[in-house]
Amino acid sequence: MRFSLLDRSRTRHGLPETAALEHSVERAIDVEQLGYERFWVAEHHAVPGIASGAPAVLLAAIGARTRRIRLGSGGVMLLNHRPLVVAEQFRMLAALYPGRIDLGLGRSLGFTEPVRHALGRLEASPEEFAQEIADVRAHLEGSAPLTARPADAGEVPMFVLATGSGVDTAAALGLPVVLGGPFLDSPELPDRLAAYRRRFRPHRGSSPQIIVSVDALIADTDEEARELALPEVWAMARSRTTGLFEALEPVARIRASSMSEKEARRVERGLAATVAGTAATVRRRIEELAERSGAHEVMATGATYDREALRASDEELARLLAG
Repeated sequence: MRFSLLDRSRTRHGLPETAALEHSVERAIDVEQLGYERFWVAEHHAVPGIASGAPAVLLAAIGARTRRIRLGSGGVMLLNHRPLVVAEQFRMLAALYPGRIDLGLGRSLGFTEPVRHALGRLEASPEEFAQEIADVRAHLEGSAPLTARPADAGEVPMFVLATGSGVDTAAALGLPVVLGGPFLDSPELPDRLAAYRRRFRPHRGSSPQIIVSVDALIADTDEEARELALPEVWAMARSRTTGLFEALEPVARIRASSMSEKEARRVERGLAATVAGTAATVRRRIEELAERSGAHEVMATGATYDREALRASDEELARLLAG
């Protein structure tokens, strides 16, 4: 099974936000040497906990510091952009870093209503999303009235980031699907993926391909791994109270803070949903998920405050999946 990594340029308490971008570049360099298949970056707007709002810009910087690993977006939130502009950005990346660029496309709008207003898109249907994906592909393939330049930059593989209706969109367009979040634990997952394979309409020889995205962290003990997962889970739990997804905090600072009963319950649910533990624990969880989904690839999305512990986890995960 192939393995890859999604890094969301998480900011950290006590450090400047710009450091998060430097950390993403450094992480890409590290995981290339560890043998990861892909390194993807995210798009989030006006979120205090995430510094990456422009995947194409960050990918250009990472491409200049790496040599072999595939680079992509996990993803470009297509509804915030015009399809031609997205196609042009990734054509340029493909020209600069031939044979290494992926284009993952998502449907999410802004995190809050003010962000959605600033981006100029308050809602969009699954049908609109599907049409705009088709428009991007047409610009890339030269079948639209306009062709993204440079036209000879080579192929840019496309992926659909999906939950719910996005799976159907990927099948109808003959594209790979990337799945993550609570949908992976849904009882309907096997049936939805069976439908994806059954309804898949090949495009230029494509075949069904499934990537599962999991918050995976490895440490010497299960309890240590849960502590590594805590900063990300805490930020998510707090966002439900404050409306802000904030920077990662050190574990000691979190443990010293006062949690409401509701926040404590959210934290426990969040920790239970992560794939965090020893190598044996993580292997078992990933094998179970791979069996349920028939996934071709695992994309790790884990984040924590301690960068040295995160680097060690990335190394252990590479060893586990390669084995």
